[in-house]
Amino acid sequence: MNARTNALRSLAAALAAGAVVAATPALAEPESQDPIKITLHDWTGQLITSNIMGEVLKAAGYNIEYVVADYIAQFAGLGTGDLTLAMEMWETTGREAMDVAVATGNVENLGETGMLAKEEWWYPLYMKEKCPGLPNWEALKDPACAEAFSIAETAPKGRYLGGPVTWAGFDDERVEALDLPFEVIHAGTDAALFAELESAYQRQAPIMLWIYSPHWAPAKYEGEWVEFPPYSSECYLDPSVGLNPDLPYDCGKPEGPIWKVAWAGMKDKWPGAHAAAVAFNISSDEMNALVAAVDLDGQSVEEVVAGWLAANEARWRAWIE
Repeated sequence: MNARTNALRSLAAALAAGAVVAATPALAEPESQDPIKITLHDWTGQLITSNIMGEVLKAAGYNIEYVVADYIAQFAGLGTGDLTLAMEMWETTGREAMDVAVATGNVENLGETGMLAKEEWWYPLYMKEKCPGLPNWEALKDPACAEAFSIAETAPKGRYLGGPVTWAGFDDERVEALDLPFEVIHAGTDAALFAELESAYQRQAPIMLWIYSPHWAPAKYEGEWVEFPPYSSECYLDPSVGLNPDLPYDCGKPEGPIWKVAWAGMKDKWPGAHAAAVAFNISSDEMNALVAAVDLDGQSVEEVVAGWLAANEARWRAWIE
């Protein structure tokens, strides 16, 4: 069983038991005992941020319910109030969906988490010998370079191992727009993505894949992100902008903050919880260490969250006082 599965199972058990801050007395009278529904997604860092927020709100006396939800499709539930709070919406992959939802007036952007997001094609440094033009994306157009990244199922095309399809990212569209001799294969889970990286790295085998930060992988493995043409919103929205006049997404992914979003009615129904969610802040460096503690060191999510809460009590209590 992999660390990711262990983390999910142990997190579920802890949430059911209310174990992390169950002994902490409530600091204020909650405005409503209706459950605040916080979404859970399919990567470790998001489980950690969601659980930190939820356990802090439990300490203030709120009734918290954790709901597994699709990263993009969650906006339907946030718009109706069936879901209340989502702790990580990445500028790199979710900004367009977030802006559309906020424009309806039913979803509110609660501001930045404090973490900065980067997601892009990434390769181990040992692959640069076989494709010396990297990190310039144009090196990937060389058939010999593409074949160096191939596997039996894709040869002579290179293989790009993308994230789960729910993460969006427009990699299939990018390959088409930039006419890259690569085939996009989507990993089924976050755990599968990084398990394949670990296996390839140990064998010095070819691999090109989606790596994101904050995460432990860019620190553990020596490698580089591909440098695509710079992102612009026009590149995504207007086919005439960019290198390919006929197709959008002929540029790299955006970079920027990781945001918090909520049902617009949260501020009226649970104003104290809303203020706490707005105040929530954690750095990329902190998150890198917390994710590594789960995925690399084998700690459970609830152990890592409990440790963070104990070490930062004055900080998080200020969010709810």
